[in-house]
Amino acid sequence: MARTPDLSTLLDAIDPDAPMAQRHLWLIDLLQWVRGDARDPAASVSRVRLLLDAAQARPDWRARWQAWWQRFQQTVDLTPLLADFGFAPRTAFMSEFGHRLRRKLLPGTPETTDLTELFALLLPTRFDARWIQALDRDTLQRLRLLLLAPGGPKDAPAGEPDSPWQAALLDALTFSISQVSATGFASEIRTRMSEPARAARSFHALPAHYESLRRAVLQQGARSEAAQAAAQRLEEQLERCRQDAYTVYAHLEAHGISVGIVFRLRQLRERILRVRQLMDCLLTEQPDRATAALIADLVNTGQDQRSVRALIASSTQLTAAKVAERSAESGEHYITRDAAEYRQMVGKALGGGALIGLTTWVKFGLYGLALSAFWGGFAAGLNYAFFFVLVHLLHWTVATKQPAVTAPAMVAKLREIRAPGAVRRFVDEVANLLRSQIAAIIGNVGAVVPVVLLISLALSWGLGTPMIDAEKAQHVLHDMHLLGPTALFAAFTGVLLFASSIVAGWVENWFVFHQLDSAVRHNPRFTRVLGVARAARWADWLRQNVSGLTANISLGFMLGLVPAVLGFFGVNAEVRHVTLSAGQVAAAAASLGPAVLHDPAFWWAVAGVLVIGPLNLAVSFYLAFRLAMKAQAISDVNRGRINAALRQRLRRAPLSFLWPPRRRDDAHDEDADSQPPASEPPKT
Repeated sequence: MARTPDLSTLLDAIDPDAPMAQRHLWLIDLLQWVRGDARDPAASVSRVRLLLDAAQARPDWRARWQAWWQRFQQTVDLTPLLADFGFAPRTAFMSEFGHRLRRKLLPGTPETTDLTELFALLLPTRFDARWIQALDRDTLQRLRLLLLAPGGPKDAPAGEPDSPWQAALLDALTFSISQVSATGFASEIRTRMSEPARAARSFHALPAHYESLRRAVLQQGARSEAAQAAAQRLEEQLERCRQDAYTVYAHLEAHGISVGIVFRLRQLRERILRVRQLMDCLLTEQPDRATAALIADLVNTGQDQRSVRALIASSTQLTAAKVAERSAESGEHYITRDAAEYRQMVGKALGGGALIGLTTWVKFGLYGLALSAFWGGFAAGLNYAFFFVLVHLLHWTVATKQPAVTAPAMVAKLREIRAPGAVRRFVDEVANLLRSQIAAIIGNVGAVVPVVLLISLALSWGLGTPMIDAEKAQHVLHDMHLLGPTALFAAFTGVLLFASSIVAGWVENWFVFHQLDSAVRHNPRFTRVLGVARAARWADWLRQNVSGLTANISLGFMLGLVPAVLGFFGVNAEVRHVTLSAGQVAAAAASLGPAVLHDPAFWWAVAGVLVIGPLNLAVSFYLAFRLAMKAQAISDVNRGRINAALRQRLRRAPLSFLWPPRRRDDAHDEDADSQPPASEPPKT
C-alpha cells in the first residue's frame, strides 16, 4: 500500500489546472490523510482542524483551493448523488447481484464526472461516516467558509439560487419529488390502494406543494416565513402520500404478495426520507450539521448498496414474506390441539402410510426396468408425486411434509409478540406441532410396515417371489445402516421437504396474486365449457388445493430427480424419507424371512429408520421456522424470549410435547374453530 503524503506535500500538490483524474486523485489522497489509520474518529477530526489551520495560514493556497473547487463544481454534477444515490435501479435479484458484484470486483476510476461513482473512492468505508458525524459545529462552520468564496455567497438575481449548493439541493428535491409522484401514479400501486386513499389524490397535489416551496425559497429566501410554511405543508403532504401508499400492503396480504411492488413501496419510503434530509439541509438553522448528517448517511448507504450480503438479506426477507404468508394459511390444517384431533391425525396418517406401502412396491418394480439415471429418477419422482397427490386428495397425510408449512403458521402468531401471552401461545403451538408429528409418524409407520409385508406375502403366494430378492434385501439393510450415511441423507431429505414448501408457497402466492381462481370462475371460455356452477366449484377447489398439489408434486420429483442430477456431477446423494425407508426395511425383512430377526444388520437398519424421522422433521422445521421468523422480522431479543420459554416448558411439562390434553385449551378454541374444513374435489 502506497504511503500517504504529509499535509504540507498535499497542500503544495493542489493544481486547479491539472487533468480531471489528477484533480480527483488529489482529493482522494487528502481524505485518506484525514482518515489516517481509520481507528479513532476524534483523531480524524483533529486532522480536519489541522488542515483548516494550515489553510488559514496560507492565503495563496486558499486562492488555489477556491479555483480548484470552482473547477470541481463545473465538471461534476452533484444532483444525482443527493437525489438518487442508494436507490437500486432494478428489482431483479440476479441483475442487481451482478451489478453489485462488478462494483466489488472491478476497480473504479477517478476519471469520471459521475459523482456517485467518485463518491465510493472519496469515502469508501463506514469509518468515514463516523468521523464526519463527530465533527463539531465550529469545525463545520470553518469548513463551510473554506469551501465558499472569501466574501461568502454572492448576491444572486431574484428568482435564482443563492449558491451552487442551494441550486443542487433544489434540483435534487425536484428529482426526488418527481420520483415519489411517479411511484404514486404507477398503475400497480394506484390500483391496489384503498378507495379512500385513491379518492384523496394526495400524489396529485404533491408537485404543487413542492413548487410553492421552491418559489418561496428563490423569491424570499430559505429562512423566510413563507418558505418555512411551505415546507410544513410539503411535509404534511408527504406524510399523507406515505400513508396512502401503505394501504397497498393490506391488498397484498389479502391477494398475494409481489416482490416488485414491495420493492417499490420500500423505495418510496426511502425517497420520502431523502426528501426530508434535503429539506433539512436547505431550510434548517444549522445547515452545516444537516449537511454532515446527509453525507454520513450517504456513506452508509453506499456501503449497503455495494454489499452483496445486504442484497441477499433484503431479497430473502421479501421472498420469506411472499412464501410464509401462503404457507401459514395452509399449515393451520396440520396442527392438532386436543386428543380428538390427535386421534384424527393418527387415522389420516394410517391412510397415508398404507398408500406409501403401495409406493414402495412400485418403487422396487421400477428397478426391474433398468432405466438410465435420469429416467430412473424421473420415474421414481412420478411414482412419489402420484401417491403423494393421492394421499392429499383423500385427505390423509404424510408426516414429514407437515413441518415446512406448520412452522410459518406458528410464527404468524408472533406478529403481535408484545401482546400479553403471545410467547406462551407460541410455545403451546410448538407442543401441538410436535404431538402432531408423533401422531403422523406413528400412523405412517404403523400402516406402511404391515401393508408392505402383506404385499410381499401376496406376491410370494401368487408369483412365488417376494417384492425383492435376497441380494436386494441385503443391499437395502446396508443402505439403511445407522452407522452409514443415513443421518446425512435424512438431513438432506429434510432440505428437500423444506424446498417443496417454498415452491408451494410461491405458486400459491402467484395463483392468488394473478386472481386465477377468479379467472376460472368468471372467464367466458371456462364458463362456456364447464358451466357457471361447475366453474365456481373448480375455482374454489383450486384455490384451496393449489398449495397442497404443488407441494406434493414438487416433493415427489425432487425426491426422484435431485439425487440423479447431483450424481451427474459426481455427488453421491440419496433420499431417506422415514415412511419410505420403513417400507423398504419391511420389504427386506419379508424377503429374508423370520431369520432376519437374528441378523444385526436388520436392527441397525431399524435404528437408522428411527433416526431418519426426527432428522427429516428437525431439518425441514428448522429451515421453515427461520424463514418465517425472517418474514415476520422477529428481533434477536424476542427470539431469546421464545427460546427461554421453550426451555422452561421442557423442564416443567415435558410430556406436553408428547401427548395431547383431554380437551382443547380455551385460548385456542376460536383459532381452531375458524379453520375451514378439508375441501372436496369438484364433481365433473
